[in-house]
Amino acid sequence: MRVLYVNDAIAIWGGLERILVEKANYLTNHYGYDVAIVTSEQGEHKVPYSISPQIYLKDLGIRFHQQYNYRGIKRFFKYFKLHRSYLAHLRKMINEFQPDVIVVMRVELVSDVLKVKGAIPLIFESHACCKCDLFEGYGFWRRIHYSWHIYQASKADTIVALTNRDAADWRNYSKKVQIIPNMVNLNKSNRYSLHESKEILFVGRLSKQKNIDGLLRIWEIVSNRFPKWSLHIYGEGDEETALMKSISSTNGNVVLHKPISNLDDIYINSSMLLLTSIYEPFGLVMPEAMSYGLPVVAFNCPYGPSDIISDGLDGFLIKEGDIYAFAHKVCLLIENRQLRMQMGVNAIKSSQRYLPDNIMLYWKNLFEKYLK
Repeated sequence: MRVLYVNDAIAIWGGLERILVEKANYLTNHYGYDVAIVTSEQGEHKVPYSISPQIYLKDLGIRFHQQYNYRGIKRFFKYFKLHRSYLAHLRKMINEFQPDVIVVMRVELVSDVLKVKGAIPLIFESHACCKCDLFEGYGFWRRIHYSWHIYQASKADTIVALTNRDAADWRNYSKKVQIIPNMVNLNKSNRYSLHESKEILFVGRLSKQKNIDGLLRIWEIVSNRFPKWSLHIYGEGDEETALMKSISSTNGNVVLHKPISNLDDIYINSSMLLLTSIYEPFGLVMPEAMSYGLPVVAFNCPYGPSDIISDGLDGFLIKEGDIYAFAHKVCLLIENRQLRMQMGVNAIKSSQRYLPDNIMLYWKNLFEKYLK
């Protein structure tokens, strides 16, 4: 079985990039598939996650960002030239690798793959969400552009959604929708949080989607009651500079860390995980943290938290935007170690749904359906 993944790059510490690498590794190491990943923007950037040497990586070297060195009509012609080159190189790559199936990871790439793939089956894997234009506050023309991408995605042979709610949205455009959650590399250390630490954890990109401002407002309420507790943030992104300025005005119990590939010790030495996203297509960090015995407090935003967290059992789901209710649940867990421990036990059990062996079997069945 030959599987070709198409993406723009694998250059940042992101959920999509991590899942792409881990699935490719699994397909290669466990099923013996031939897997290739083709990108257009990788350049000299190193892949931040460990990737099997058996996986064929090919960067087409297009660098679409070059168009922004120009203005007006010159930018348009530069884009046209780059785009034509991209299609030619992508077609050549497909003809050389001869995949049995192609998987596209970003909606904006689907239309180009449709132009050059021939009769090869195409799977679009929705790692954002069908309605993310609403959450991101796109302007009129950008929404029109995004609607075009949604229409193109509807032509895929299968659309894979990560959650029930996103699948329901995609079914307004296509009847060929399947739900396959993300696989998660769960705790293999046999070590778990003892809930003795006074450290609370946030892991994720520092972006507007993750609602970093809301996180700090919640923490201000919590730290006023429990000044000996600290919030540890692992991530980087567009909001990093603003976050550092905000942290400098706190009482010192917010600590910003660069992202790291192995969070074992971080999870074990924390007592809970917070997630404040405006929307969350899945949220890898939730089941991962839960597998170490951490309860999760999250806004019940579209789409991931309600699929992963059982409210009151292994964490808390908070009404969107209610920072006071969010802070109250955090304080409740701080006050009650026994509650943290009980929720942690439940969290370990519920996280097992996302074991790679369970999730990747769905992918194997889907791929081999097209092979037949």
